[in-house]
Formats: sequence, C-alpha cells, structure tokens
Amino acid sequence: MISEGENTRYDLRIIASWIKPESRVLGLGCGEGELLYFLKTKKQVKETGIEIKEERVRTCIEKGLSVLQGDINEEILDYPPDYFDYVILSQTLQQVFEPESLICSMMKIGKQAIVSFPNFCHWRIRMQLLFSGHVPVTKELPYEWYNTPNIRVLSINDFRRFVERLNFRILKEAAIVLRDMNQNGDIVTTYPNLFASYGIFMIGKQKFI
Repeated sequence: MISEGENTRYDLRIIASWIKPESRVLGLGCGEGELLYFLKTKKQVKETGIEIKEERVRTCIEKGLSVLQGDINEEILDYPPDYFDYVILSQTLQQVFEPESLICSMMKIGKQAIVSFPNFCHWRIRMQLLFSGHVPVTKELPYEWYNTPNIRVLSINDFRRFVERLNFRILKEAAIVLRDMNQNGDIVTTYPNLFASYGIFMIGKQKFI
C-alpha cells in the first residue's frame, strides 16, 4: 500500500511495497540509505548496501545500516549465488558503464532484481529536443550535457526489450510520475513510455534453462 504523506520518495515506497518482510536485501549505489532504512524499519529486512562515496556511507552507518564503501561492479562479485532475496538498483542504471554485466551479476546473486531509472522518452524531453534543438534539461534530469552523470539514454520500452534479450522475466513493473517534491506521485497506465517520467521493474530468472 502506497500512502501519501510518508516522508520517503514515492518511487522508493513502490519498491518497498514489492519486498517481503524479513527478506535479505542488497542496495547497489544506495546513496544515504533512504530506501534501506525504510525497509529495515518498516519491513525488518536484513539489509546490505554498497555505495562508492565515503560521506554517504558515513551517513548510512550513522543510521545503523550495514553499508560497504566500494564500486558496485566489483563488490557485487563477492557474493554467492542467490544470497539475497532482492538486489536493488534504484535510479543508477543510466550511470553504469556495463549495464548488461551488472544486471546479470544482480540476477546471479539475487532471487529477484529491482531496477528503476528515468525515462528518457518522456514527452517533455521529446518536446524540448524537438523545439529547442538542445539536449533536454528537466526536473527529473537537471543536468547540462557537460556535467551529467548519466552516460546511458534509455526508455521504458528499451528496458523491456533489454530484459527480453537477456532472457529474464519481468515479474512486476510500474511507470510513474512524481509530484510534491517527489514525496507523492501517480501510476501511469496509458502510453507509459510517453507519459511516465520513471520506470520501475522487478525481474526474475531466465525463462529457459
């Protein structure tokens, strides 16, 4: 159940609603631990996080979270198969150098993976590019071309096709728009690749062995 007014981002509350209580969760690029803290306090999960920035790791530890400092692409290789119930990559996929390798690693060590990302085919982005002739700058993507951390441009449809090509299964998905300083939002069911600003997916193991 997604309740308005919770002091946690709407997209993170959707992700949390998909996770079973007392499960084992790994958060990749977990930032200051907002999602992991929410899961630990609301669902009593056994949490682990990996974050590269030292100051963010320090903030996580101050919250009582188990978070390692390191590169997610390297640290993820240290875990055995199916060690976690869920591996989460929230709004980071567009900054990953080798997304295929990372997703496959997530599916190796996790029973399910949850991935969220900004939808670069949202209508506002399309309109800005069409009418201004410049790389779009939006509330969801507030960077200029020269200082953006985003090195990948993908849409909701692109990710569906990507998962299909890797032979994984989409178990759940949500296309959303955020409002009220990201604290609340709406689910988009009509033309999500056009009208949603973010996509959230839960993926499972291969269709065929």
